[in-house]
Amino acid sequence: MKFDATLSGSVLTAPMTRPAPDAVRTLHPGDVACAERGEVLHTLLGSCVAVILTDPRRTIGVMCHIVHSKPPLSHEKSSTSYGSVAVEAMDRLLLARGISLRLCEAYVYGGGNMFPGLITQQHVGEANALWTLTTLRDRGVRVIGQDLGGRMYRRLRWTVGAAAPEVRQVPV
Repeated sequence: MKFDATLSGSVLTAPMTRPAPDAVRTLHPGDVACAERGEVLHTLLGSCVAVILTDPRRTIGVMCHIVHSKPPLSHEKSSTSYGSVAVEAMDRLLLARGISLRLCEAYVYGGGNMFPGLITQQHVGEANALWTLTTLRDRGVRVIGQDLGGRMYRRLRWTVGAAAPEVRQVPV
């Protein structure tokens, strides 16, 4: 039986149902989703960062759309828009499938500077990217692909399986 789960905000919903073949999940800011081989995860990124974690055989994929790299405020401690909460949610989704986060491989995308004419020092996207890479390294997760920074939006689409995610850059 398939574990179909999407996290949005602070509530994990995990019905035990099988979605249609080649199901497509669109992640919005703060979303976390788990998919199986053949299913598609996609999102649009600016300064936000998306992390895809997958087992080495590429049978499962978990993606999050991180908005904030800073710690959550006390009233937002369960919001997956915060990186630390999103990574913990991804860990729970993987563990529910019997997969350890530290055995996964990661792809990381986003972290663009959406206001290059106004912000010339460290910007939100750079802070998000740095936090994400540091957190993955500290958890022992190997990053096997990344496309970070710059002055662009990114359209990210991944069909869970052997091929790398597809990234299309869209200038600001």
